[in-house]
Amino acid sequence: MSISENLHARGITLPQPAAPVASYQAVVIHGGFAHVSGQLPFIDGELVTGRLGEDVGLERGIEAARACGLMILAQLENALGSLDRVERFVKLGGFVNSTGDFADQPKVINGASDLMFDVFGEIGRHARSAVGVPVLPLNAAVEVDAIVAVSQG
Repeated sequence: MSISENLHARGITLPQPAAPVASYQAVVIHGGFAHVSGQLPFIDGELVTGRLGEDVGLERGIEAARACGLMILAQLENALGSLDRVERFVKLGGFVNSTGDFADQPKVINGASDLMFDVFGEIGRHARSAVGVPVLPLNAAVEVDAIVAVSQG
């Protein structure tokens, strides 16, 4: 089954790839790797904003991380032409806008990690970081970037 068929079977529709909000490229492909810039969480066209441990709950944070993962997939599909070119998710970097006493960043970023495993199976398993930060661009609740091994097109 192709990745596109798997997404369809799971009822997953990818969002439109978001345009960069500053001076950078959404995806750079070099040396067999796609480096995906940090993606912000859009749910139903709205940016999920706020701080975990303050005005954003854990479940909403997990949903936001999953939305970041969906945007990573949309950016990859746009850059590669097909998600079937993905050979392996190598690393996800997760950043959680959180209070100093919030310590569930790993649970939040599982929203993106679990999506990659669900969609890609074993090649979706990856190394990862999950870091709490005091603020993110546009006051986003979560940001996730990725390094992905890809085949030649």
